[in-house]
Amino acid sequence: MAEALAAARRRRRRAEAWAAWGLAGPATFLLFLLLLGPTAAVIALSATDWQLGAKTLRFVGLGNFAEMFADRVFRQSLANTLLYVAVTVPASVGLGLGIAMLIEARAPLQKFYRTVYFLPVTATLIAMAVVWEFLFHPNVGLVNLLLKTVGIAGTHWLNNPATALFALCAIGIWQSLGFTTVLFLAGLKSVPHDLYDAAAVDGADGAWERFRRVTWPMLGPTLMFVLVIMGIRSFQVFDTVAVLTSGGPAKSTEVLLYTMYTESFHYFRAGYGSAITVVFLLFVLTLTLLQVRFLDRRVHYS
Repeated sequence: MAEALAAARRRRRRAEAWAAWGLAGPATFLLFLLLLGPTAAVIALSATDWQLGAKTLRFVGLGNFAEMFADRVFRQSLANTLLYVAVTVPASVGLGLGIAMLIEARAPLQKFYRTVYFLPVTATLIAMAVVWEFLFHPNVGLVNLLLKTVGIAGTHWLNNPATALFALCAIGIWQSLGFTTVLFLAGLKSVPHDLYDAAAVDGADGAWERFRRVTWPMLGPTLMFVLVIMGIRSFQVFDTVAVLTSGGPAKSTEVLLYTMYTESFHYFRAGYGSAITVVFLLFVLTLTLLQVRFLDRRVHYS
């Protein structure tokens, strides 16, 4: 009797295991097909000299990576990407939080302002890049005309190596602002009002004290999510570079994804482009892990 029960339990466990694999199998297959498979293929290609369309390839090991870090263009694109991330992420997060708090403070117009600030996220960035190109025009652009009214001489923002990357940063901040604002609005909605009442009882009556003692700590999970997402999005900058500057002038706006694109699809060096992609993925993964590890210790989960 005991053996029969044990056998029945084993059969039931096997049936449950097969059922679990049957349910998880399609998702696992698609995950490998769309994500893990291409990633493995890129890593494998990064160790070869394969050129796009070629019928043969040769194993070169770490040769592509050695060439990459000796390449001045790659080092410039890496530096430009890191500078772009360092400018756009703090600015987008800071401005998004500030605007979210202003919208939250004016309840009657919340929906209107939320829609207005989120519209850039829904716009096609390539189309909007053309509008920004006109705004940055040295002669008839709105930016230089506004600067002229206050006595400041403008410049050709997109053709000046000293300003081109910062002009792209401004576009990136504008495009991401609505996204961060909406996320922070959701975070502010989740802060219990009882905490503000308790803080007031403890003497935290001012706006700054309420923000420092209640709002900021309770926004910890939202802040961590926004920083991680914005870090990844900023590393992926490509559209505006391809449309507005093509990496110029003098490689001042060359970024990692654009370098990977030109090496792979202009010069057909798919192996070298795959090596750049591997470095890009490592930087994004490292940045994400560092942000999560550093911020998670300081996050208060309600």
